[in-house]
Amino acid sequence: MSYNDIIGTIGVGLILIAYFLNIFSLIKKDGKLYFVMNIVGASLACYASLLINYMPFIILEATWAIVSLFGIINLYRKN
Repeated sequence: MSYNDIIGTIGVGLILIAYFLNIFSLIKKDGKLYFVMNIVGASLACYASLLINYMPFIILEATWAIVSLFGIINLYRKN
């Protein structure tokens, strides 16, 4: 397994774990942990996509990370 495969797998894994934890109500969809897992996971997956120069996933994962970043910013604004 190459470096970019490892980074991408960790990133996608974090996104999926956050999703499953949310679906089974183990974490809140508007909670800090959910947003952090999505930001880190999407950022890693985006980086892996950059390494292999695959533009569709670069756009997808960058958007995912940015939207999650806005989510955590809004969370802190409410508090």
